[in-house]
Amino acid sequence: MPETISVDLIEYLPILLFLGVALGLSSAFVFLPMIASRFTGSHQPYANKLTEYECGFPAFEDSRSQFDVRFYLVAILFIIFDLEAAFLYPWAVTLEETGWVGWGAMMVFLLELAVGLAYAWKKGALEWE
Repeated sequence: MPETISVDLIEYLPILLFLGVALGLSSAFVFLPMIASRFTGSHQPYANKLTEYECGFPAFEDSRSQFDVRFYLVAILFIIFDLEAAFLYPWAVTLEETGWVGWGAMMVFLLELAVGLAYAWKKGALEWE
């Protein structure tokens, strides 16, 4: 019986090896840049390094201020319709192989998206004040 247990456990060796390599590499990617910044002196902040660089002027509100929920709705709708465009291209390329079944499935998909757009439009999710 002990021989079968050792044989069964030896089958997990590649998985453990893979996890060990993944843990080692991920630790290296995290800690080596931190160590390198200590040696180069780039970890010491100064006034110019801490200034705002994304918009060009200092923030006029608290960075933890809440956004209007409509911002998130527009962002979610953008992602949905962006993914729709990502699905349309491979569908159009393979339409000859998929035939009428593929065409019908995409029409159902587009109909669902159109109903979702009409619902969002009716609820006023696309209006900005």
